[in-house]
Amino acid sequence: MAIYKKEVLRYLGYRGQYIDENIDKLIDDCIEETEEAVQENFLYNVFPIIKKEEGIELKGTNIVLKGRDIENHLCNAKSCAVMAVTIGGIVEKNIRYYVRVNLTKAAILDACATAAVEVLCDKVEGDIKSFANKQGLFITHRYSPGYGDFNIEIQKDILRALGAYKIGLTCTDNFILMPRKSVTALIGIWDKEFNKKGIEDKEFNKKAHCKNCSNYKSCIYRKDEGYCDH
Repeated sequence: MAIYKKEVLRYLGYRGQYIDENIDKLIDDCIEETEEAVQENFLYNVFPIIKKEEGIELKGTNIVLKGRDIENHLCNAKSCAVMAVTIGGIVEKNIRYYVRVNLTKAAILDACATAAVEVLCDKVEGDIKSFANKQGLFITHRYSPGYGDFNIEIQKDILRALGAYKIGLTCTDNFILMPRKSVTALIGIWDKEFNKKGIEDKEFNKKAHCKNCSNYKSCIYRKDEGYCDH
């Protein structure tokens, strides 16, 4: 796995500030250390969608998706890919150690780990896109529990439906994924590329636009051009 320094800097809140030589080297060292510690694990499955009054049911599971935002996200989808990824517990163990002995390094390692999770998410999203394209279908961007009004309590149902224990992924009673550097997400699979008004638009699904997110104003990870990977 290759972790991009530009992304690590973004997660550290970098906005063009001066970085001295020692910190710059520490960032490079942390990237290398994280790349060596990452344990790539992921699962995904595709489920037909059944639209009901109480929400969107994923056929063959106990998952019923509720909330305006996820319903809009899947408004024209015929099926839904559900994914779970984790980079394992070694990275997290390293971060916990440096929290006790070197807070600066701990913060940089945490940013590296977050960037690594996104790299893995992009990889899995690419696999799902290839799966869909082979059938002449298209995909939306990924959307995770906790975004907008999509309730995080769905985490346990997602993990159960995927059998995520097979990759060592669980969640707490507060629905926090363990290991912490893990992600679950949903991707709609459509027979055309639509925008949110139902109009065909091949550019719409290339990136998620931050202005569609309820955290737009406060998100520290938003990229300069108004897009992010969350």
